[in-house]
Amino acid sequence: MPDTPPSPVTAPVVPDEVLAAVAEGRHSDPHSVLGQHGFDAPQEPGPLTAIRTLRPLAAGVDAVLADGTTLALEHVGHGVWAGAGRFGPTDYLVEARYDDGSEWTADDPYRFAPTIGELDLHLIAEGRHEQLWQVLGARFREHWGVDGRVSGTAFTVWAPRARAVRVVGAFNRWNGSGHAMRSMGASGVWELFVPDLESGALYKFELLTSGGEWIMKADPMARRAETAPATASIVDDSRYEWGDGDWLDRRATTNAHERPMSIYELHLGSWRPGKGYREVADELIEYLDWLGYTHVEFLPLAEHPFGGSWGYQVTGYYAATSRFGSPDDLRYLIDRLHRAGIGVIMDWVPGHFPKDEWALARFDGEPLYEHADPRRGEQHDWGTLVFDFGNPRVRNFLVANALFWLEEFHVDGLRVDAVASMLYLDYSRAEGEWLPNVHGGREHLEAIAFLQEATATAYKRNPGIVMIAEESTSWPGVTAPTSSGGLGFGYKWNMGWMHDSLQYIQNDPLYRSHHHHELTFSFLYAFSEHFILPISHDEVVHGKGSLVRKMPGDHWQQLANTRAYLAFMWAHPGKQLLFMGQEFGQLSEWSEERGLDWWILDQPSHRQLAEFVGALNRRYRTTAALWQLDDDAAGFEWVEGGAAAENVLAFLRYDGDRRPLLCIVNFAGRPHDRFRLGLPFTGRWREVLNSDASEFGGSGVGNLGGVEAEAVPWAGRPASAAFTLPPLAAVWFELDE
Repeated sequence: MPDTPPSPVTAPVVPDEVLAAVAEGRHSDPHSVLGQHGFDAPQEPGPLTAIRTLRPLAAGVDAVLADGTTLALEHVGHGVWAGAGRFGPTDYLVEARYDDGSEWTADDPYRFAPTIGELDLHLIAEGRHEQLWQVLGARFREHWGVDGRVSGTAFTVWAPRARAVRVVGAFNRWNGSGHAMRSMGASGVWELFVPDLESGALYKFELLTSGGEWIMKADPMARRAETAPATASIVDDSRYEWGDGDWLDRRATTNAHERPMSIYELHLGSWRPGKGYREVADELIEYLDWLGYTHVEFLPLAEHPFGGSWGYQVTGYYAATSRFGSPDDLRYLIDRLHRAGIGVIMDWVPGHFPKDEWALARFDGEPLYEHADPRRGEQHDWGTLVFDFGNPRVRNFLVANALFWLEEFHVDGLRVDAVASMLYLDYSRAEGEWLPNVHGGREHLEAIAFLQEATATAYKRNPGIVMIAEESTSWPGVTAPTSSGGLGFGYKWNMGWMHDSLQYIQNDPLYRSHHHHELTFSFLYAFSEHFILPISHDEVVHGKGSLVRKMPGDHWQQLANTRAYLAFMWAHPGKQLLFMGQEFGQLSEWSEERGLDWWILDQPSHRQLAEFVGALNRRYRTTAALWQLDDDAAGFEWVEGGAAAENVLAFLRYDGDRRPLLCIVNFAGRPHDRFRLGLPFTGRWREVLNSDASEFGGSGVGNLGGVEAEAVPWAGRPASAAFTLPPLAAVWFELDE
């Protein structure tokens, strides 16, 4: 055994009540007592250092110093052992012996300096730390002692009203008295470095509230969580090596508004039940490639306890849900999609969170992340809590979370859920149930400022990404720049188009003439915002039925209506989004509890519908007129918008070089022969898409490859042509050059 240092000295005395608080893990600064501390003593030359450690029930304790010498410690009360000697700061281990003959040697968490710096604490206090995930939560890392570096896990948590905070986990048998954290002052942050604790460890935070109650909470900044219904956080250390550098380089130099964007919306748990992030990659890429989509949008993949919420009630904002694998498994899936040329959008839910007592709700014993006044802090429709957007630290938590998904997971865009619920203080509230703003109005000024900060910061730090708002009202300037008072989103879901067009298409063709305005109204405001046309999961649940089942008529007519509707949607100004299963005409309503009805693809007519969607996407991607001027009225021109009696509408789309695409839709149940339309140019207009083509399950009515436009003026245009319009169908034409 190494020699004991000669002539030991007496360590300074610590009051008994302080030792008791340290032993019980309720001291706000345990590092001021435990660990090693230099001190002065009369008639004692040279450096003096005291070492104290907490080892309850031990029979004897030594500190083994870095030079191999041993400092014997004595019990000074409440399980705290102390000793002192003539030496300066040093690395050391603590060696404890017990009455049963066992021994335990371990490093000491309390000998380390803080793992978080003053600048980080200042930025956190100001609510301006854009990479919050790099300094809060649990981070497996190396940390300096005195003479060398040690691997372990740094724990940091924001809990400003807690009286004490402890780390508990499987590594300490869920008893945190030996792992109390230190307060980092006015920032409200608590910190502890636990040496030798590796990635994969389960943990939570135990907080002493101002009322004297200990509560246990999952880490708000956890990178990984146990699979529900378990609720512990997990120390995670990403080792993933990305291979999508070319994709990111292209994205950074690309204007998304001038590129095609056709989005396949997907709920991962019910797309292929039982398959995780890695297992689904090959199949999903092959399927999206067959269908020709440019992007996939995942319903929320942040951790959530209740699968029936579809991910929209989040408890772990920084943790990819463990239902489908590890965070690195999700990185693998996104990387594979990028390398296959497919963009990735993820739904993001910053408006509200669930009330689960182990998560964000009343995190430090009082409202912290949520607004304290229930007139602003509760969302009754969903039984959830609303973030306190006026608190800079809470706003920082959310803004940094958006950046986390964009930067750590290379996500190409975030679709922000339920924006309307954030914008209006009286959203879904009766009179007297909401609190007006400082001006007496219904606008949620703090939430507006948060959205502006989130979008502006996301675009500033990540060029080429897109921020998308699900906003269902007529709020002005959703996609206007924040510099001019807008919310700063890149796109807004066009809920008006969705509502009106679905209402129209569900009518029997005999009565559609009375509803023609429902089809044409969206063109009046098509360029007032940057729009995405959504037929999302919300339209095929809760008794609404599937898309194909919304259509009138027999089965053939339902499929024909669906093809015509989708062709109209793809040609309408704006990007487009379609929820999974609708591309092949799933008959049953979607449920997250079971998978899609993939067997329907074995039915020829339904497989033909999917092949039609693939043809739509491929034609769309190669036709610049359908996306290059999506946000510019110069890219659109009416040809026929008033043929209500015939259930026909026709319009032109132009690209930047004024090359036109003509789209004609006949929503009547009968064909129209020699239907004349005025055109801007003479020449041959080639039929490039026909939803009634026999290869897609249609009746095969068409124009034998195209029509000749003659110099016969019609409807104020210099040329015209007579078209054959198939029943319940859309036809697209390009002008031969």
